[in-house]
Amino acid sequence: MSPSDSGAGPNLELEPHSTPETGIRARVRRLVEHQTFQKAIMTLIVVNAFTLGMETSPTVMGLIGPQLLVFDKIVIVVFCVELVLRIYAHGLPFFRGAWNVFDFIVVAITLAPSNDSLAVLRSLRVLRVLRLVSAVPRLRRIVAALLHAVPGVGAIGALLLLVFYVYAVITTKLFSAAFPDWFGSIGDSMYTLFQIMTLESWSMGIVRPVMEVYSWAWIVFVAFIVMSSFTVLNLFIAIIIDSMQTLHETEQHETVDEVSDVVHDEHRRRAMEFEELRRDMQEIKELLKERKP
Repeated sequence: MSPSDSGAGPNLELEPHSTPETGIRARVRRLVEHQTFQKAIMTLIVVNAFTLGMETSPTVMGLIGPQLLVFDKIVIVVFCVELVLRIYAHGLPFFRGAWNVFDFIVVAITLAPSNDSLAVLRSLRVLRVLRLVSAVPRLRRIVAALLHAVPGVGAIGALLLLVFYVYAVITTKLFSAAFPDWFGSIGDSMYTLFQIMTLESWSMGIVRPVMEVYSWAWIVFVAFIVMSSFTVLNLFIAIIIDSMQTLHETEQHETVDEVSDVVHDEHRRRAMEFEELRRDMQEIKELLKERKP
C-alpha cells in the first residue's frame, strides 16, 4: 500500500472545509497506510513470533512467564485495534482483498476462548507470524507466484502420481514375495517409493537389501529416481520460477502503462494550456489592431 492515494507524504491534519466523517475516515486511512505505522506492526509481528516460541520453554516461562502473557495480550489488543482501523478506513471494500481477509481470519483465531475444547484452535495463534506475508510485498509476490503456478503444478503432480502408481504396481509384482513389508501391497510400495524419491536411506536401507536377492533391482530403482527426483521435481521448480517471472513482467508492464498514462495526461494538459495561451495572444493582437488609429 502506498502512503496515500495522491502519492504525497501523509498528512494527519483535517482538511479545513471537509466534513467530519470524510475527514476522520481519510485521516485514519492515511494513518494505517503510513510507512511508519506499517513498519511498527511488522516489527510487532516479528517480536511476537519470538515470544510465542519462548512460551514453549518451561525454563523461560518459569522466569518471565507472566510478563510474556501480558505482552501477548497487549499484542492481541494492538492487532485488533489495527484491524478495526483498517476496516473503518476502507469500509466494506476492505473484505474484497484476499490479504485483508487473511489478516481478519488470523486475528479472529487469536480471539478464540482459551478453554480445553478450543485448545487446538488457541494454539493456532502462532499463525499471527504469517501476517508477515501480507505485510512484506516481496513475500506477497512469492505467494502470488505459487498460486499462479497451481494449474501447472497440479498437472505435474498428476504426472508424478501416475509414475508412482506404475512403479508401485511393478515393484509389488516383482518384490512382494521376498519383501512383503516394503512391497507387500500397492500402498506399501508407494510409501517405500516415496522414501526412495526423497533419497532418505534409499541405498543402504532399501535398494541394497533388495539387490542381495535380485541383483538387477538397481535398474528399476535408479530409473525411478531419475524420473521422479531429477525430472518431475525439477519441473515443479521450473513452473514456479516461470510463474514468478511472468508476474514480475506483468508488474513491470503495469508500471510502464501507469507512467505512460501519467505522461500522456501531462502532455495533453500542457497542449491545452498552450492552445489557450495561443488564443489569448490572438485576442490581444486583435485588440491592439482595433485600438490603432
